[in-house]
Formats: sequence, C-alpha cells, structure tokens
Amino acid sequence: MRAPACHRSPDGRRSAPHGNVRVSRPVRRGRRLRRDRSERPTRGGHGAAGGIKKIGGKVKDKDLAIYTRQFSTMVDAGLPIAQCLSILSQQSDSKALRDVTGKIAREVEGGATLAESFRKYPKVFNDLFTNMLQVGESGGVLDVVLQRLSGYIEKAAKLKSKVKGAMVYPITIISVAVLVIVFMMIFVIPTFAKMFQGLGADLPLPTKIVMFLSEFTQRYVLVMVGVGAGVIYAIKRYYNTEQGSNVIDAFLLKVPVVGMLIRKVAVARFTRTLGTLISSGVPILEGLLITARSAGNRVVERTVMQARTAVTSGRTLSEPLKGSTVFPPMVVHMISVGENTGALDQMLSKIADFYDDEVDTAVTALTSLLEPIMIVFLGVVVGGLVVAMYLPIFRLVTLMK
Repeated sequence: MRAPACHRSPDGRRSAPHGNVRVSRPVRRGRRLRRDRSERPTRGGHGAAGGIKKIGGKVKDKDLAIYTRQFSTMVDAGLPIAQCLSILSQQSDSKALRDVTGKIAREVEGGATLAESFRKYPKVFNDLFTNMLQVGESGGVLDVVLQRLSGYIEKAAKLKSKVKGAMVYPITIISVAVLVIVFMMIFVIPTFAKMFQGLGADLPLPTKIVMFLSEFTQRYVLVMVGVGAGVIYAIKRYYNTEQGSNVIDAFLLKVPVVGMLIRKVAVARFTRTLGTLISSGVPILEGLLITARSAGNRVVERTVMQARTAVTSGRTLSEPLKGSTVFPPMVVHMISVGENTGALDQMLSKIADFYDDEVDTAVTALTSLLEPIMIVFLGVVVGGLVVAMYLPIFRLVTLMK
C-alpha cells in the first residue's frame, strides 16, 4: 500500500497524510510550532536506561544523527512518511538501522503510528527519541521535532566523544607501561639473573627485589591475569547492582579533577536533554523522568528524581536543585530565571552550550595534567627496573678499579 502524496490545505499549509502525523508549515511565513499537550507521551520501557550510550544501541551515534537529519529533511520537503522510511531503509550506512526501518515502514503502511512503530525497537531508539516522535505526530510538527532531535544526538555524541578522548591517553600509557613491565619481567630480567648467578657476588637489595618479582611473574602470570579479569568482572557486576552504582558513582564525583569533569558532563547532559524535550512539547514531569533515566550517574539520577517529586507537589524546578551537590548555584539561578520568564527551554539550552565549552576546558586541563604524570610514572617504573638490574654491574666495575 502506497501512502498518499502531500496535499496543500486551504490555509496554505502542506501536510503528509499518515494517521496522526501532520507535518505543518506555512508556505511563506516560516515555521510555526504548535504544541498539543493534551496527550501525554508514554515511556518506551527500558530503552533509555543507559543514557547516551543507549541512544543508538548497536547503532553508532553518528549514524543515528545522520539518519534523523535525513528523515527531518525529507519530511520538511513534504514527502509521505512511508516513502521517507522506505528511502531511509535503503540508504542508511548502518545495517541495523536499515533492517529496523524496513520493519517500521511496513508497520506504518499497515496503519500504525510512527511513535508506536519506533517504540517496538528500544535497543535502537530510546525513550527520548520515541516520546519526541509522539509529540511531533500529535502536534503536527514532526519536521521541527526531528531537527531538534538530530541536533541533540549530534551534540550528545560530541560530548561523549570528548570524555572518551580524555580517557584514551592515560589508559594507553598505563597499558603500554604494564606490557613493558611484564615483558621485562618475563624475558629481560631472567637473562640478567642467570648472569648474576654465574658471578656468585652479593647483589644489592633493589636487584634482589626485582629478581624476586620477575620469578614470581614467570610462575604466576596466568594467575595474575585471571585475578585481574576476575576483579574487573566483580566490579562490573557490583556496579550493575543499585547499591554498587550508588557507591561507585558517589565516589567518582568526589575524585579530584575527575569528579569535576563528571559533574560538568552531568549538567550539560541534563540541561541539553530536558531543554530539548520541553522545547518539543513534552510535559516537564515526563521530561524529568526521561532525563533522570538517561543521566548516566546514579547520584545525578536520584537528584533529578527528587526534583521531579518536588515539581509534582507544586514546587518549582530550581527549589530542590539548590540543595544538591551536583548543580552549581549559577545553574540553579539560571533555571529559576527561565522558570520566572517562561523561557525555561531556552535557558536550559544556553546552560547546555555553556557547559559544553566547560567540558572542553576541563578535558584539556585533565589531559594537560595527566600527560606529565603518566610520562613520569612510565619513566620511573621502567627506569627503576633498568637501574636495579645494572647496579651489580656498576658495583663490579667499581671494585675492578
């Protein structure tokens, strides 16, 4: 069944017929956002449980952002929804997106709404995505909502990339240091040990310690790898529990430098997500729920849920945030101003832009701090091993003189 083509209504608007989907836009006077708050969006199950990392599930954030941008462009051009989905199912770079979109296209042609169809695939499209689609359908502003959604995904992916980039350098240096140390313990130091045993001389204490560690590593290297893997697995399992995530997330917020970065990322993510939802017409209580579940940190999630409870009882959003350790006074004050002026979504967007820059600065500062520390660490460890093994040779040369 082919969806009917777009038609022009008497008031000069074009619409793409499809169930509840009405893409409205004036011909010469620019877009006008119409909000329908009578229909409350429903949650899409567990799709948003993991925050940004669940935006695309098996789909890369970059692919999902391009997908949403292309969808928005085609809808804005007046193409029927079914035709848009058919095109997307063929041209997306992601196989997972192509497969899912093909199924969604068939469901839409069968009479299902767009949000209902997308909501069946929570591993690919999270709560934020499907709720905003529902708002776009019910309000006749699907093109506008898709534009906002693609912008959100792009900025969220950029934020995640910044944080990952800050972690790559220290992890790489530590990994190289471990590999170098293990290589020296297993292959280099035993050669020196055999030579020293042939000399029969008394060895310096540092050399004895290094030789003992080398022998221990050779005997138990597999056990050490197993224990390390077991510890990592146990920490992950513990973190997946409610108590574990509470303890670890609270600890991370208190770590110097790292805690500051996590806090800034949390503020940027919170304001960007909530601002995008509110500006698209999602009720604030629903927006706070989705934002809390996509926080990525249990402490932040609990703070947002407490704020939601306060808003439910009639208080403003800024009031419960004042006593939190996550949101700085400046952020709380700006949110309060946004509430008082009726421009909360715009104020949240400004805060998000500001904290995106703050994250940039924090990442640069963290990298600048870690770089010399890692280099010194690697030099001290590897240099210490080399010096310890050459001490007997230096002593022997001194005695010969």
